[in-house]
Amino acid sequence: MKRLTVNNALTALDKQEKPFLELFKHGSLMVEIYKPEKIDRQQPHSRDEIYVIASGSGYFINGDSREKFETGEVLFVPAGIEHRFEDFTDDFSTWVFFYGPEGGESN
Repeated sequence: MKRLTVNNALTALDKQEKPFLELFKHGSLMVEIYKPEKIDRQQPHSRDEIYVIASGSGYFINGDSREKFETGEVLFVPAGIEHRFEDFTDDFSTWVFFYGPEGGESN
């Protein structure tokens, strides 16, 4: 396995047209790097997810809330919830960790 560093991930992502790249998978865990340009067009996902902000800042919509985020922050989104990043800086990128069953884990 190649080292999962921000630099390695962004270099690999630059070779694609999509704003995300799957980098690692084990069991139900999937790790991606995500770097949208100007607009975040993602839709709700079928599994729970965690974002770890690798760089940048902006606002994060998570259901009915809109909160600031910054580099190093950890954000959680339950499966099926509308969410997106808004007004983010040009250097914004984030790790994305999908895990658990389809439909999300129960409390």
